[in-house]
Amino acid sequence: MREFSVPERLGGLGVLVAVGAAVWPTVTARTGAGLPCPLRTLTDVPCPACGLTTAAVALVRGQVETAFQANPLIFGLAAFTAVAGPLVALRAAGVLKPPRSWSSARRRQVGWLAGLTALVSWIFQLHRLG
Repeated sequence: MREFSVPERLGGLGVLVAVGAAVWPTVTARTGAGLPCPLRTLTDVPCPACGLTTAAVALVRGQVETAFQANPLIFGLAAFTAVAGPLVALRAAGVLKPPRSWSSARRRQVGWLAGLTALVSWIFQLHRLG
């Protein structure tokens, strides 16, 4: 079994999120169960991921503006999801080489980028939710 690259893994996560977003409204309608943010529930401070469930459900329904207003990070995940399927297929067919391991410098760069993205998302959520 081959290693999957980070974009492929994020794309796989995106597929799971899309399936969950398609099913979740039915579950909540039948059970009344919700999915509150633990940080916001305990401290009244939103986390960087607040609104992602709402954004995913809205995006699956084609409500782009609602998805953006809930949490713009969903569009990054959607981009990885759109790219991952063809990427995995092309690698499986031998058209593209398998992914190479990242250097420690590259891992640091991506770590900083992920942290910066989370910070920007958190600022967006703080502004959106007051």
